Amino acid sequence: MSRGRLADSDDRLAYIDQATYLSFAATGRQQLAQFVWVYERQVDMDGLRRFHAHFGQGLAARLIEHSVLPFGRHRWVSAAGAPAPLDVADPRPPGQLGAWIEERSQTPVDPVHGPGWHLGVLPMSDGTSAVTLVLSHCLLDGGGSLLAMAEAVDGGRRDFGYDMPAARPRRKRFTSDVRQVVRDLPDFGRTVVHAAKFAYGKRGEISSSSGASRPPAAHVPDGDVVLPAVSAIVDARDWDARAEALGGTTYSLLAGFGALLGKRLGRVRDDGTVTTLIAISDRAGDDDLRGNAMKIATATIDPSDVTTDLAGTRSAVREAFAVVRDVPDDTHLLLPITPYVPKRAVRRTADVLFGDLPVSCSNLGEVPAEMLRIDGSAADYVLFRPMDQNVSRATIERTGGQLVLAAGRTSTFISIGVVGYEVGADNTREWLGDRVTETLATLELKATII
Repeated sequence: MSRGRLADSDDRLAYIDQATYLSFAATGRQQLAQFVWVYERQVDMDGLRRFHAHFGQGLAARLIEHSVLPFGRHRWVSAAGAPAPLDVADPRPPGQLGAWIEERSQTPVDPVHGPGWHLGVLPMSDGTSAVTLVLSHCLLDGGGSLLAMAEAVDGGRRDFGYDMPAARPRRKRFTSDVRQVVRDLPDFGRTVVHAAKFAYGKRGEISSSSGASRPPAAHVPDGDVVLPAVSAIVDARDWDARAEALGGTTYSLLAGFGALLGKRLGRVRDDGTVTTLIAISDRAGDDDLRGNAMKIATATIDPSDVTTDLAGTRSAVREAFAVVRDVPDDTHLLLPITPYVPKRAVRRTADVLFGDLPVSCSNLGEVPAEMLRIDGSAADYVLFRPMDQNVSRATIERTGGQLVLAAGRTSTFISIGVVGYEVGADNTREWLGDRVTETLATLELKATII
């Protein structure tokens, strides 16, 4: 598909994308989407090279260019073509697959200078193989990534008409950015009034945003830490049968599993419930060019009921979805003020907006069949990993750890990626894999852990 030159404002980051990028710029912590394909055969390298080239011609073929104004909205610029070579690793034993996936998750990406994404291949000594794609969440969320991958498999191309980086003279950028600020002033004025009301209503939470129920962490040496991550592959028929037997749905079973795992990792409120943040796609079709098109539903779940009856969890999830659908989201109404927020305030935003010790949960639903066929034929397994780079150990300990789930399904299996860190725990892949296996067992489910 091809498009003409964009209007002057059409290459501006949406407010939600500006907020996502400014969070990264303020903290240095990079959120990633990582996808892994596992094959019980060798990869078709010719097919994979075609995918590699085509993926660089779609939604991921862009970077972020800063406004010349300190409070201006940034722009998308073109980054057409693969930004990094296809990286083929030396063969390793199958037992080192997890370590390789982790290494690739920490290979740098940069949404401003590039590469914004990269693709790697691991041949294994027993004839099996794996492929992983890692990209900055500043460029695309999970739903946008699935769309971009499906289009790349089909050989689709997009021309958004974005300028090349630094293509416009600084004076022209300045004039254009000033015009955009003037156009945004009505939104900004309304947002200032709303922000004052929001801050007044949240004044108690803002003053104690460190979280009353978070136990103080002992002093630990600072430095970056890689958050443990594993994936659980569950037979789709077993998953659906268990959801039905418990009176739930695939969404409520995933939320219930997240709450149970959250309890096991100490992520409970004073009343024993677990706050679950569920990402819901807000993408308005294939022409929605936002990098992050989502809303967040908040469900409070009692994990004590999950193993015997999902009715309460199902009700909590349904009510959370209804609130997102029917009630204006205060946090989204604040987005137009994002370019003016100081970095110090950005660093505290997550504590205020996302509550205390939450479990984040993203269900991608049925993934496009094309997404499994990046080398021309379907992979045996596909994994979804919501990874991070540049995570400060002091910060993750101060904020009480983390638990994030990302799930998708095919016709034959459910794939659940889990990234978890518990203050004071071993925090290894093996430790997290055991916690995931034990939690699934309480739901009478078995999984292959990768």
